[in-house]
Amino acid sequence: MNNFEYALPTEIKDVFRYLDKDQAIIKAGGVDIIDLLKEELITPRRIVHIRSIPDLLGIKEDAKNGLLLGPNITLTDLSENQLILTSYRALAQAAVNIATPQIRNLASLGGNLCQRPRCWYFRNVEFPCSRKGGTTCFSLDGENQYHAIFGNNDGCAIVHPSGMAVALLSLNARVKIENAKEKREVSLENFFVTPAQDITRENILKQGELITEINIPIIMKKYKSFYYKQKEKQAFDWSIADVAVALLLNDNRCQDARIVLGAAAPVPWRVPAAEDVLKGVPVDKSSARKAAEIAMQNAEPLELNKYKIPVFKAVIYRTICWAAGIDPLST
Repeated sequence: MNNFEYALPTEIKDVFRYLDKDQAIIKAGGVDIIDLLKEELITPRRIVHIRSIPDLLGIKEDAKNGLLLGPNITLTDLSENQLILTSYRALAQAAVNIATPQIRNLASLGGNLCQRPRCWYFRNVEFPCSRKGGTTCFSLDGENQYHAIFGNNDGCAIVHPSGMAVALLSLNARVKIENAKEKREVSLENFFVTPAQDITRENILKQGELITEINIPIIMKKYKSFYYKQKEKQAFDWSIADVAVALLLNDNRCQDARIVLGAAAPVPWRVPAAEDVLKGVPVDKSSARKAAEIAMQNAEPLELNKYKIPVFKAVIYRTICWAAGIDPLST
């Protein structure tokens, strides 16, 4: 591990001053940063620790702006907050299903959104993969049992590692980004970067930029949402298939639907064709099964991850049912 400076700003404006150095990086909880340092994948000259900035904490809601989340909120705070548990259930479910209690007490919402891929070829310095500037995606012809079944034909088959992104995208979240000179706001859907756009990056953040807020529109409070993560070891493991569903229901008839898949593609993956199956019809086991089938119709699995298709079909079907208040396992 190389030597580096360590900065501890207490205000947002000071963050940008410390980020003006080349190879300066941001640390909040630091779970992924520590891994990347140990794996010798990053060699920062300065680490800017933002955990102590009050303006980056907090959970609040108002009638105009909806739910406003600070990027430094821990996953434990999200999973235990009564407002989120009651009105934005998928978000709390995603948070509580990440890692272990010890990690959830440390890991931040912003850090979860911005973590790097967990592909073993990317994480190993011995493999000059395409995401690290090389010319080869070793997973395409290698050990790819946990890799992408969508969007994997542009030279990189990672799956995006953020479970929080799946839930937030189902709730139509937006992200506020700042640098020393300006602020901008983008939909979470436009925050992530596909391999076709830039094979070396996962999001649009530039050097010197910081997520300062995540917003869920107030209309989403009317939606019924649910999130489920299927793991190989349900106690603690990375996802092999996770799904978030948000439904706007009138009685049991669906007025709008948002279905997002995780561990399926290099970005959190919406399936509009499956959403369209539900719109305008009652949500029941039959429509949920049909939506799950349609969601997988364009999947392009690799040699070792074909098993993901039936797993996703089952998880999508069940998550739609749970969101609608139906027991998917009842006879």
